[in-house]
Amino acid sequence: MSIQLIQGPTKISAGLPATGQGPMRVRKRSLRRNVRVGVIGCGYWGPQVIRNFNEMPGAELSIIAEQRRDRLDYVRTHYPKVKAVADHRTLLQSDVDCVVVATPIHTHHELARAALLAGKHVLVEKPLAASLAEALDLMHLAEEQERVLMVGHTFLYNPAVQALRKLVDDGELGGIHYVDAARLNLGQFQRRVDVMWDLAPHDISILLYVLQRMPVTVSAWGSACVQPGIHDVAYIELELEGGVRAQIHVSWLDPCKVRRLTIVGDRKMAVYNDVSQEKIRVYNTGVEAPITDNFGEFQLAYRHGEMVVPYIPWQEPLRLQSEHFIQSVRTGARPQTDAAQGAAVVAVLQAASFSLANGGVRVPVDLPNDVASRLRMVDVCPSRPETLTAL
Repeated sequence: MSIQLIQGPTKISAGLPATGQGPMRVRKRSLRRNVRVGVIGCGYWGPQVIRNFNEMPGAELSIIAEQRRDRLDYVRTHYPKVKAVADHRTLLQSDVDCVVVATPIHTHHELARAALLAGKHVLVEKPLAASLAEALDLMHLAEEQERVLMVGHTFLYNPAVQALRKLVDDGELGGIHYVDAARLNLGQFQRRVDVMWDLAPHDISILLYVLQRMPVTVSAWGSACVQPGIHDVAYIELELEGGVRAQIHVSWLDPCKVRRLTIVGDRKMAVYNDVSQEKIRVYNTGVEAPITDNFGEFQLAYRHGEMVVPYIPWQEPLRLQSEHFIQSVRTGARPQTDAAQGAAVVAVLQAASFSLANGGVRVPVDLPNDVASRLRMVDVCPSRPETLTAL
């Protein structure tokens, strides 16, 4: 396996293209009608995607493709005005402007590639693909076709995650010591992918976005308790540029639902808890070493200050993501969770899988320099058209 270290800046400028990333052509032509949307897949996550696009102003849910008869019956019952078909090729031959791929991971590359070749803009649910090679193929094809390719890193559209990013940006937490993330639940067990590929894309994408640092190395270890050969519990240690380390614990085999991320800084500490009403807590807590050369006078000082809960207006992240996709399709703007970010997450997962299969060895993250140079972690908000071809 060929592994390459990432070459790139320690911190990526928010909102600006990386050095060497030239602008692509943009056809300045706005779309006045509703954007016609097709969805492939109505399994576990598909119904939520379908609901959002069906309710969204400016979007017209035109057609849904689903192979399973029971799920096709579900679509026809709940969305009688939407065309339902069993063959995704029928959807791709229709007049939809864009396609959402909400299917199992191993199908992402084939379906997204077919949609791009059919001239459709594409939103792929996380992760972008099942390997870095597949992710890069989709990214390059989207550029050749001048089509929007967006990845469903839904948590990056969560207002609480954006508030956490601002705390780090503003220096409220000070220098970052480490990060600890846990995403645990009982299920949903998968048969073709392990728990890392199922759950860890959320936390990896959050870490890259919030900390704005490139991944450098990763190691992973875990257990396959229920299904032989498919890990249902995993621990990942990710090293980011600047020496910051993050630990990620993911599990399908836990009695409690946990979605928590803790950032420990040298000034303050922040906890993002997605299952709590108080999404973010900021603790003015820490440890300070005295400035002295006398060992007898060396005593650590513990600081126990106030805890603050920032007010964060709630908006459904999936709705915000869906709206952003439609806006990118309308304007040709490069989406905030674009293919480069999707490829970075897949690169971390691929390296982690290699580590998991080889006793937890530390593995450099394999991300080509041309991808690293255009990778940019930016604020997730409506953006100006700057890179792609609008409708």
